[in-house]
Amino acid sequence: MGQYFAKRLLYLFGVLIVVSVITFFIMHQVPGGPFSREKQLSPTALANLNAKYHLDDPLYKQYLDYMIDLLIPTITTGEKTFSVTDNYLINFDIPGSEDTAFRWINFGPSYRSQTRSVNDIIREQLPVSAKLGAASLLIAMVIGIPLGTMAALKKNTVYDYFSMSTAILGVSVPVIILGPLLKYILAVELGWLPTQGWGEFKHLVMPAFALGFAQSALLARLTRASLLQVLNEDYIRTARAKGLRQRQVVIVHAMKNAMIPVATVIGPLFAALITGTFVTERVFGIPGMGSYFVTSIQNRDYSVIMGTTLVFAFFIVIANFIVDLTYAWLDPRIRLS
Repeated sequence: MGQYFAKRLLYLFGVLIVVSVITFFIMHQVPGGPFSREKQLSPTALANLNAKYHLDDPLYKQYLDYMIDLLIPTITTGEKTFSVTDNYLINFDIPGSEDTAFRWINFGPSYRSQTRSVNDIIREQLPVSAKLGAASLLIAMVIGIPLGTMAALKKNTVYDYFSMSTAILGVSVPVIILGPLLKYILAVELGWLPTQGWGEFKHLVMPAFALGFAQSALLARLTRASLLQVLNEDYIRTARAKGLRQRQVVIVHAMKNAMIPVATVIGPLFAALITGTFVTERVFGIPGMGSYFVTSIQNRDYSVIMGTTLVFAFFIVIANFIVDLTYAWLDPRIRLS
């Protein structure tokens, strides 16, 4: 098990390095830059800005400097100074030593919002997207897995048709349609919920349902297909031949194996939801990571692009790692080595 964890840790580090290299060098090939505006800056002002943020250095040097600030921890002594260029995500005092701090992970400044660093954006916006993503994933699982299970157990009945019709509805109606529809019915007509905002539970209900309902359709269809396949396996027929109850056969023997493909999808789905969804956040006025992920590309804000991309890749790798561990619990025949 220890060897497996070590391999997966190296794999995580390797994936992040590859993603960082591809993202860094591709984004610099896009025409324009972070200081490109409709009203062009003077050549002198542009040169001063590029020199200030070291954007006039060779690309390989910019990349190495960025990764050193990101990956190499530093120990600082004396009075603490904070600025957008010297802002670390992990920052705490070392016990037993005065004015000495451990500092790690600096994603750099935002070139468009020069009073904020990328770490400020991550600290403030990522928890919002994470809360929305976790709630929407919970809704997707609560709706999708029971619907798919019912459809598989009641194949070609009205329950099956109802479940799959609901799944098709979820796939067919995007958030950009479902969101305003929910706002009109629940907020405008009935007055049960606020149209937008963030901070209270009532602000979470509509966006979480709008985002989770679409994903529940995917889980329902996958659960149904996987469970139907498992129910035709020999060991299921053997369990039934032994006289086990239908509920025991399904819950104890069938569901665990049927959940393996579902767990595979839930992993990256969780990472995608937890890091923010642009459309949902825009429709409901939620201050999450999604809007920064999109607008940073439009603005050529290199450090924000790198930060949001690496955070997304980190969650993807961690989610897949958790899925791999889940495999061994769902099916004891799978061994981690």
